[in-house]
Formats: sequence, structure tokens, C-alpha cells
Amino acid sequence: MRTVLGIQVGHDAAAALIVDGRIVADVAEERFTRVKNDSSFPLHAIEYCLQHAGITSADLDAVALPSRYLHPDVPVFLDIPESALPREDRTLKSKIKQAVLSYSSLGSKEHTILPAYQKPIALAPNCKVVTVDHHKAHAGSAYYTSGLNTERVLVVTMDGIGDHTAVGIWQGHGNRLELIRSWGGEASLGWFYSNCTEALGWRHGSDEWKTMGLAPYGTARPGALDGYYPTFRAGELVKPHEYRGGGRWLDHSAYHYHFADAYPLEKIARNLGREDFAAETQRVFEAQANEIILPWLKKMGTRHLCAAGGAFLNVKANQNLWYTGELDTQWVYPNPGDAGLAVGAALCVYFENTPGARHERLRDLYLGPEFSNDEIRRILDERGLAYTYVDDPSASAAECLAENLIVGWFQGRMESGPRALGNRSILMSPLKAEHKDVINRCVKYREAFRPFCPSMLYEKASEYLVQSRDERFMITSFAVHPEQRGRIPAVVHVDGTARPQMVRQDINPRYYDLIKAFGDRTGEHAILNTSFNVKGEPIVCHPREAIRCFYDTGLDVLFVGNYKLVKPKLQQVRPA
Repeated sequence: MRTVLGIQVGHDAAAALIVDGRIVADVAEERFTRVKNDSSFPLHAIEYCLQHAGITSADLDAVALPSRYLHPDVPVFLDIPESALPREDRTLKSKIKQAVLSYSSLGSKEHTILPAYQKPIALAPNCKVVTVDHHKAHAGSAYYTSGLNTERVLVVTMDGIGDHTAVGIWQGHGNRLELIRSWGGEASLGWFYSNCTEALGWRHGSDEWKTMGLAPYGTARPGALDGYYPTFRAGELVKPHEYRGGGRWLDHSAYHYHFADAYPLEKIARNLGREDFAAETQRVFEAQANEIILPWLKKMGTRHLCAAGGAFLNVKANQNLWYTGELDTQWVYPNPGDAGLAVGAALCVYFENTPGARHERLRDLYLGPEFSNDEIRRILDERGLAYTYVDDPSASAAECLAENLIVGWFQGRMESGPRALGNRSILMSPLKAEHKDVINRCVKYREAFRPFCPSMLYEKASEYLVQSRDERFMITSFAVHPEQRGRIPAVVHVDGTARPQMVRQDINPRYYDLIKAFGDRTGEHAILNTSFNVKGEPIVCHPREAIRCFYDTGLDVLFVGNYKLVKPKLQQVRPA
């Protein structure tokens, strides 16, 4: 088995292609449809993965689906013989529930039927269609990208819930994953954090990083949220929590989730104040995550941790765990939410069917579409835009940053995952604290407290960060040395931390050269980096989206490939 296509259907729909154990393409459907957290069948993502590899669907050895249950759209969009459909691993209770739901929806909800112009995706007769447990797919995304082939590894998965699991404890060893312990919705710390996010007026399952970003502005209030979360001690669940009134709203192909706890939590948030409420939410989550993970490290006799699931997008909890000193390896898959399930499922299928194969540490996440200079120039000319060709975009962009201009940076293959890593980025100098406010107000159009990240040269990271380690993906925050905080204030959070991307020349030479050129001019080898989008939209994928964002925001300069676009009036008139 050489070629495996992973398909995530549902929240954060995505597709990924694995060839000989290597991720060659990975992209979320939202990047093409421009619907944040798009839940529709990922036809565009599948098409891109196959085109990038230069193959057709008939060349696939397997299709991996990250759920024990077959989504009803799968046999509609994939041409699978009835005999080849995977057998579902449903409990009797689940089968009865599914039958009732199907019966009650007859006549009120149509099943998906394709029009004549949309043909099902053809698969070879010998192509296997394999279902992979949701949390096993999360575990696979972390373990099979860690490069830890021979060490005994603790793998922890945490999210809201998936396939009846909210927390999973796995052992990775000898290139295999073994489930050791798991808990269901009664143990969901992800749901707790999301309920608190909803109580603050933000989207459950999408805006949790707002809660995390607000938390450092407040003071934790121990006990204020007791009774609204499950309690772990010594690695075991000692007090489950019953989540009531769950439901969802499908809004333009994106789900909004809800639990009844949000109503009383909303009142607590008003009484405590938003900042203190967020701080207590974060404190509870960090404490409970440690109560799960640290005891299991000791039980398993290891100092190596791999992790995935949406809960591990909490970079402050990841930092808290790293600073315990109990870990030699902390590897969080950098696309740990549901959009990373396509990769995880495909990796599980490949390695379980390829005895003796070894996996390598993930090198980068530049796994999406790219555009040549010829394509970019044609797009610019079709729109009648003025531009100049620059031989060295890195040097030119560094000069703009040194002049305190806001730069749009569109280069190479798009990143997969939620972070901009220097190919679809908005950049600014970090040397002035007010630059954070400028970008939040004039470019991103979002809340003033939201922080920004530094991209820094890999070899300079220890000069800025306390107890740093290899962190190329902005998945963990670190304390910034006190003497450095005033030098790059726009990327240091109010609590003295930063969520860095360490940039290596051998991985992204054009971006590395930009940061180095800026450092040569200013003495600081770090720049402010945020995703190339505005609040509520996916990161830009196509040059036309970069152009639209450029002219619809306060960006000053756009570098797209080797082409430079400048606003007609560079005098920066900022609204009060």
C-alpha cells in the first residue's frame, strides 16, 4: 500500500494525501469555499490533493475516513460498491438511535443526491475504504509525525468528543498505537472550555483562542466554576460532569454548537467580569490537563509526549505542561483539530498496512496550493493593477517593515492548519507596542486584546525565549526574557509570553531571508506575523483573495510572488 487519501467529512472538512508514508498534500475545504470551519463534503480539497500529486482517484490504494461511523455522504460522493463499504462498529444503542433519527427525518430532510454534472469519485476495484476511530486518527496525526519510532511514547488525545471519546490515553511504541484508557463526554474538558467561550459571546468550536487570549488580562477565581467541569486526579476521572441540552445549528456549511451550561456560565461571567472569568476558565483547564497527563507519563515510564485533538490548540496549557520539567519531548501535531483528522486517518492506514515502516518528524506544513509568477502576473494584468517586479522580495519587504509599513506576504505553498507560517502572512515590525493595536484595528478588524505572534530566526530563539525548544508551528507559548520584552513589545503578550514560530533557512529560505534582513537593519531578528485574513474568514489561498484583502484593509504593501503592489497613498492615516 503506497497511496492513501484521508477525507474528513463534517466540522472542519479536509483532505490529505499520503504517499509512501509522507504527507504530500493537506488542505481544509474552507480555504476553497471561504466558509470558516466548512462542514461540507471536501470535493475541492480532494481535487487539489490528487492534482498536486499528478494522480487520479483510480490510483488510490486506500481511502481513510476518521470515524467508526460511515457518514451518509461518503457513498454518495465516492463510487464505492456495496460490497466494499466498511462495516460500522456501532453499539446497539447507537444503531437504535441512528434508526430513529433516520425514520424521523423521512419527508422532512432530503438525503444528498448528486446532479448529473457532479459525478461520484471513481475508485479502483481493489481500493480499500477504511474507517478509523476519531481519536485514533488524532493519535495517529501526532505519533506518526513525531519521528519517535523506538521510544516508549505517551500519546494523549483531547477534544469535545468524537466516536464517544473525549479523552484518550495511548501508547506509541514500535510504530504502533495501543489504546490504554479512554473517557467519554462526561470527561470532556473541551466541552467545558467551549461552553465558557459561548458564555463570553463567542462561537463554541471555533473561538476558544479568544478566551485563551483574554485570560491573561484577568485574575483567576478558584472555585467560581466548580460544578461545570469534570475533575481528574492522579490520571483518573473522579468527578464526571453531565453536559445537558446539547445541540447544533448549521449556518452556511459551518456548525454552531451549544450546551445548556452556557446560560448559567453567562451569568457567572457577568458577575466575575469577562477577564476574570476567562482567567479562571484557563486555570481550570491547565490544572485538569496536568492531572491527566503528568500521572500517565509516570505510569508509562516515559518522558516523551505526543498530543492531538482540538484541546491542544491551547498554547498556554502546552507551555504550562512543558515548564513542569517532566518532558524531554513534547510534540503536539500542529494541526490538532478536526481538520487534521484526514492526515491522521491516512497515516494510521498506511503504517498499519506497512510493517517495518518508520516515520519521520514533520518538517513543515507547506502542503497547500501554490502559484507561479506567470500565473500571478496574469491575474494582476487581468485586474489592471499596477505592480513592480522585484528580484529580492525578502530584502524589499524587510525595508518596508523597517519603515513601519504593514506588509501582505503571499509566497509558495499555502500552510495547512490554523496558523500562518510565513507563506500566507500579514507582517509588521514588532518594535513598537502600538503596532498590535494598529493591525487589530485597521487590518484584522477584531478585538483589541487579541495578541500577535513573532516569527524569529531559529538560531536566535534562545535569546528571546525562556527554556525554548524547537517550535516551528506556533503551537506552544514561552516566557520571553524580561530584558527582551521591551525590544519586541508588539509580539509579547500582557503576561510576558509569546507564541513563536522559529524559522529555519533550509525550510523556508525566502521568509528566513526576510527576517534576517530586518534584523540586519534593526538588530532584532524577529517580526510580527499574523494570518493573511480578516476576522471570521479563512486564511487566503488564491492570489485574488490576497488582492481583495489588500485593498479592503489597512495593508500598505503586498508581495505576491516576486510582484510588489503599493497603495497609491502610503501616508498612514489611522482612525482614532
